[in-house]
Formats: sequence, structure tokens, C-alpha cells
Amino acid sequence: MRLVLQHDHEMTDRLPDSPAVTASLVHSVIDTICRRHSHPGRTSAVARMERLIAEEAWIEVALALIDLELPQWQLRRLAYDAGEWYCALSRRRELPDWLDQAVEGSHPDLPRALLQAFLEAQRIAASPRWPSVPATPRESAPHINLCCDNFA
Repeated sequence: MRLVLQHDHEMTDRLPDSPAVTASLVHSVIDTICRRHSHPGRTSAVARMERLIAEEAWIEVALALIDLELPQWQLRRLAYDAGEWYCALSRRRELPDWLDQAVEGSHPDLPRALLQAFLEAQRIAASPRWPSVPATPRESAPHINLCCDNFA
């Protein structure tokens, strides 16, 4: 898991430096980050993605990567403001914005904004799971016995 996270940071650092999305950049993302791309049951999805890469349809390639690698994540928001594209991916799109924990990517180029959001979501999906409620040690909390019966 540490190897995936290390590669993920390298790809996140390398993505803004690239002048444009190219087939070699997309293939390096697939080779270093994607785990489901080479799965034997995904031959039709992989063939579709390779066809999209050959056609240089970078927006569709980024959306296909999200669909293939992160099926539980969905595109929540796509906005263009002041020369910058903002892309947000979320696990629960139906929640209000203030309750949702969406990952975001932004860039003047739409495919790179989508790829940045994809890499961030992939990093979160690959990180170790933390419990939603932390466990407390049993001996740290004092126990108080109360009688709750109503004798009236």
C-alpha cells in the first residue's frame, strides 16, 4: 500500500508539470496507479479505454478511469470559473455539500482537472481504513451505576 501511495504522490507532482495530456501520461497513470485496469474480467472496458486513448478523447478517458478504477466514486460537481476548471468527486453525491467529503481537482485544462481529482480519490481509496468512531480504553472511563427504576 505504501508503494501505491508513493507512486500516487509522484504522479500528482508530475501531472501539473506536463504541458498537455498525452497518451504516454495516461499510460503512466494507468501503469503506476490503476489496479483494476489489468483485471481479466475487464477486457471490454480496457479495450474501450485504449480506443479512447488512441482517439485522444482525454475527457472521456478520465471519466472512464474514474468509472473503472473507482466505481464507488461519482462526479459531483464540474465548474468553470475565472479560467479554471473545478472537478469534485464524491462517494455520496446525494448529500448536501456541507456534509459531503468530496475530493477536488482544479486546473485550466479540463482533462487534467479530472485526472487530479481521480488521483486524489485514488489516494484516499488506497489509504488505510480508519474507524469512524475511535475506540476508548475500558479502564480510562469511570463507571457510575445509576438506578433508573420508577418506584412511584
